[in-house]
Amino acid sequence: MKEHLYNLATDRYQGPLALLLKIPLLLLSFVYGAIIRGLILFYSFRPLKLNCKVISIGNITVGGTGKTSLVEFVARFLKAKGHKVAVLSRGYKKLKDSLGDEPAMLLKNLGGIPVIVDKDRARAARRAVQEYGADTVILDDGMQQWRIIKDLEVVAVSAPQGFGNRHMLPRGILREPLSALKAADLFVLTKTNLTNDLENIKSCLNKINAAIPVIESVHEAAGFYEINHPDKSLSLSQLKDKSAALFSGIGDPYSFTKLISSLGIKVGLDLRFADHYNYSPEDLSGIISRCREKKLQVIITTEKDAARLSESKLKIFKGYPVLVLRIALKITKNEEQLVTGLLGLYSI
Repeated sequence: MKEHLYNLATDRYQGPLALLLKIPLLLLSFVYGAIIRGLILFYSFRPLKLNCKVISIGNITVGGTGKTSLVEFVARFLKAKGHKVAVLSRGYKKLKDSLGDEPAMLLKNLGGIPVIVDKDRARAARRAVQEYGADTVILDDGMQQWRIIKDLEVVAVSAPQGFGNRHMLPRGILREPLSALKAADLFVLTKTNLTNDLENIKSCLNKINAAIPVIESVHEAAGFYEINHPDKSLSLSQLKDKSAALFSGIGDPYSFTKLISSLGIKVGLDLRFADHYNYSPEDLSGIISRCREKKLQVIITTEKDAARLSESKLKIFKGYPVLVLRIALKITKNEEQLVTGLLGLYSI
C-alpha cells in the first residue's frame, strides 16, 4: 500500500484510474498542509533554546535525500576541528535491542561520536551535554523540529528527485510547503551525479531564496564488504562485469540501482522493499532462492539494510556471497561555503 501511494504521489502511475485516485489525495494534501502550517505557527510562540550549538540536517521531502551521509560528513568534519559533537536521532521503527537502521549505521561509521536516539530531541540534547560534554548537537532529520531554535538549518535536496510535483503529502512528496525553505541557511544538493536535470532544481532553489548558498555533492561508491565479515573489504573493480542481485528497503532505491550500474555491474535482479523494511527469515531465504534460480554470482545491499539484520538473520546468508555497498558523500562545488557556515557558528 505504501509503495502504491508513493507511486501516485510521484506520478509514476498514469492513466484514468490513477487520475481518479489522485483527486482525493489532493484534497487530503490541503488538509495536511493546513495542519502543518498550524503546527509551525503554534511552535513559533514556544521556541526552545538549547545550551549548545544546534545544527539541523533535514529535508522537505519524503524518500531518500542522502541526509544520513551528510550528517556523517558534518559530524566528522566538526570532530576533526576539535568540537565535541553528538548526533540526535528519533530512530525509526526501532526493533528489539536495536537503535534503528540509520542510527545504527551512524554509530558504526562515526566511531567515538555519540549517537543518541530519543523522540524528545531536547531531552536528548541535555543528555549529550551532561553525559558526553557535547558543545554541538546535530539533529538528524531535524527540519521538522519546529520548537527547537537552530543555529544552522541545513537542508538536503535530492537532485534526481527534486520536489516531485510540488504537492504536499499525500498527493506529493513535500512534508512542508516549499515556502519553509526560506528559513534554511544552506542547501546541499545530493546525488548530483545521478541526474541530467541539475540546472532546473538549482533554478527552483534560487527562486525560493537566491541568498542561500547551494552546495553540490555526489554519493560515491567507496567499496564493498562481506555482510558477515565487515572487516573483509573488496574493491569496486572486483565486481565489474559480474551479474548481481540487489535488495533494498530504502527511501530511494532507484539511486542505489543507478549507482551499482554505473560501476559496470550487471543488475540481474532488483528486489525493492518498503523503506526501513524489517526483513523476515522467509524474505531472506526467498531472496537467495531467486538468485540461485537466475544463477547470479553475488547479492548486493545497502548499509542501512545491513544494519537492520540481526546475527540470526545474517546466518541465513552463510555460504552465499552477500556484499554491502559503502557510500561516501563528496562535496563537488562550493565546499568553502559549507565550511564557512559550520565554523561561523563558533565565532558568534
